[in-house]
Amino acid sequence: MSPPETIRGIVPSAQIGGESPDEVARLRADLEKARRFLLSQRWCFGIGELYFGVGLGNVASVFLAEITPKPQHVDSWLWVIVGDIPPAYLVVDDLPEPIAALKAYVVLMHEWVELARCGESSEDVIPVNLPITQENAEMLQGRLTALEEHIIPWLAQGQLPC
Repeated sequence: MSPPETIRGIVPSAQIGGESPDEVARLRADLEKARRFLLSQRWCFGIGELYFGVGLGNVASVFLAEITPKPQHVDSWLWVIVGDIPPAYLVVDDLPEPIAALKAYVVLMHEWVELARCGESSEDVIPVNLPITQENAEMLQGRLTALEEHIIPWLAQGQLPC
């Protein structure tokens, strides 16, 4: 099945490219992280197509994944964000491109950070695969700041920060 018509800025995962062979290798490793992360979800019985959106290998990468066969309560298409950050999936609603998905990821992770700083959690916040500690909150906050201030602006311009 083809991705939703509203989605732009993606290429088939076989066409992942980068500034160097090392960058391509890191992006391909992120692709495998995305695949493993999705398959670890109890509702994911299989993955159809995977598309690359944007990324800096082993830092933050965004992929679009088709879930197949799709359980009744799961969207067919999901954004998957992986790298040196907690992995997450987001529905594609109102997120027409990979940069929008990465920005939404940052906003949602900030909510987790605020709760974790207080030693709290909530089912209303994106799940994060880290223990809820002040140390993890500060570590994630640092990565989110780097994403907001450096990585996302560079990726939005089609450039890499190296």
